[in-house]
Amino acid sequence: MAIVFAAIVLVLLLTHFVPDLQRLRNFSWLRSWQDQGAAQGSAELGLLLTIGLPVVVCLVVQLALRGSAFGLPSLVFGIAVLFYCLGPRDLERDVEAVDKAPDSGRRSEAAQALNPEEATAPLPFRAEPLVEAAFTAGLRRVFGVVFWFAVLGPVGALLYRLTQLLAYTPAHAQALPAAQQSLAQKFARLLDWLPAHLIALALAIASDFDAVLKTWRGYHAAHGKGYWCLDCGFLGAIARASVDADVEAGDGHAVDKTDALVELDDAMTLIRRVLIVWLAVIAVVVISGAIG
Repeated sequence: MAIVFAAIVLVLLLTHFVPDLQRLRNFSWLRSWQDQGAAQGSAELGLLLTIGLPVVVCLVVQLALRGSAFGLPSLVFGIAVLFYCLGPRDLERDVEAVDKAPDSGRRSEAAQALNPEEATAPLPFRAEPLVEAAFTAGLRRVFGVVFWFAVLGPVGALLYRLTQLLAYTPAHAQALPAAQQSLAQKFARLLDWLPAHLIALALAIASDFDAVLKTWRGYHAAHGKGYWCLDCGFLGAIARASVDADVEAGDGHAVDKTDALVELDDAMTLIRRVLIVWLAVIAVVVISGAIG
C-alpha cells in the first residue's frame, strides 16, 4: 500500500507541474484493437476480448515485478500506468481556462472542455450544469482511476480507463456494435458506483454533512430506484448542494449562488478537498499497516 500511496502522490505532482506530458496519454492503439473484439458474435465475448487482453498483459507485468528490488520496479510501473490512465485532460487547467477567458463567449467555449464526452448538446454556461460537469469530470478523470488503482494496482487503473473509453469516448464507443456499447456503459457505471459514493462521503466530511445526506436521500426517494442501483446521478445533486452550502457560508468571499464562475471555482475547491480526504485516508491505511 505504501507503493500505491507514493505512486498516487508522485503522479498527481507530475500532472500538476509538468502538464505537457499529458500528450503521452494516447490510446489510438485501442481503436484498431477493438475491431478484433467487435468481430466476435457475442457482445460479452467481444467486450471481454477488447478489454481483457490488455488488462491481462498489465496484470502479468504487475505480478512479475512484485517484490523485486525493494519494490522500485513496481513503483515505476505503477507511476507509468497511473499517469497514462488519468485524464486525459487536466481538470484544473480546464477550469482555469474558463476563469481566464476574456469574455462570455470564450468562457462558454472554454467550458465545453468540461462537458461529458457522450453529451450531444453544448454545456450551458450556468451554475448547476457547470458544477455537475466538473464533478463528473473529476470522477472520470481522477477519482475513478485513483480508486481502482488503490484497490487493484495498475491493472485496476487500466481496466477503468479502457472501460470509460469504450463506453463514452465517441471515437471508440461509436465504433462498437450497439450491444457491446450498451454493455460497456453498464460496466462503466458499475466501476463508477463505489468511487462516486466515496466522493459523496468525502464531500460530507469536507463540506456540509447535513446537506449531503439530505440530498443523497432526497435524490433516491425522488427517483425511486433504490440505493443499490447503478445510477450515479446523485453525485451531481450532492455536488450542487455542497457548492451551494459553501457559497452561502461565504467560502471564497462570495455568496451569489447564481454566478456560474463563483460556483465553478467553488466546485474545484471542493474537488481538491475531496482529493485531500482520499489521500489522508490512504496515508492512514499505510501508517496503520506499517505500525501493525
